[in-house]
Amino acid sequence: MRQPPGPERVDRIPYHAHGDRAVLKGVIVAGGSGSRLFPITKAVGKQLLPVYDKPMVYYPLSVLMMAGIREICFVTTPQERPRFQALLGDGGWLGCVFSYRVQEAPAGIADAVLCAEDVVGDSAFAAILGDNIFHGFGLVEDLSRLAGRFAEKAEPGAQIFTFPVRDPERYGILYRDAAGRPEEIVEKPSTPRSREAIVGLYFYDRSAMRRARGLQASGRGELEITDVNRSYLAENRLAAKYLGRGYVWFDAGTPSALMQASSFVAALEERQGLKMSCPEEVALRKGFISFAGFRELVATMADAAYRDYLQNIIRELENA
Repeated sequence: MRQPPGPERVDRIPYHAHGDRAVLKGVIVAGGSGSRLFPITKAVGKQLLPVYDKPMVYYPLSVLMMAGIREICFVTTPQERPRFQALLGDGGWLGCVFSYRVQEAPAGIADAVLCAEDVVGDSAFAAILGDNIFHGFGLVEDLSRLAGRFAEKAEPGAQIFTFPVRDPERYGILYRDAAGRPEEIVEKPSTPRSREAIVGLYFYDRSAMRRARGLQASGRGELEITDVNRSYLAENRLAAKYLGRGYVWFDAGTPSALMQASSFVAALEERQGLKMSCPEEVALRKGFISFAGFRELVATMADAAYRDYLQNIIRELENA
């Protein structure tokens, strides 16, 4: 198996080299049993399944990288940890620092986040679910500004994101007051008053780990990320950005959603000639690796359409 090049083989740009004032850490929750995708997930975790031309985990990874986050912890299962390490290595090939932690059994998203506590430490961080896929105009700029604000402030609270859905009874739903402020979070409401589903992307201040440690298990025996969000809401410290028209969100945890996500990515890439959530390109354009390092990285790749795309970027930049 071809391994990603190690950090000594890629010309990485140090932190703060491009004026970054602060550094935010990231957590990718990539565990779970993938039961909704059975039997596809009998042999491999869902976050390693393909979404069109890339492993699913490339999409949430690219979101964090686009926000300027370079130190990322992957929380996964004991079985999947070596597979993630084989795919992603230590992150040096992308100018990042990757670490891996194990969630021994599915015990909720908040429990998974707690597995990364020794990596996050007493810092603000962003967490994203490994099967969530985002795309939208202005998303990079929005996330970069948000990451900077959370990294620089000691107690900015929490930021969640919502997306309109046709079947709100299947999701955690946000209710707002007359002024548009977050008012209540309801899990899978039988008679929903809103269609704003809370998606799997969260920005938290340094108090989040303490809040997660203090949770009681829910009726299904899990530590719920909803309860972390509710604790911020109770203190009027929860902000919610609505991802409406111009944005796309997939929770690719079912066969139909996986197919829809793949079809969307395929159509977008074929029409535009640009790849979506390509971490090597993100690393270059965010300044995590140098152009020389990018060329060296592409040279190690197998002969495939993915490599052709990256070689086209090299040619375009050389001729610019």
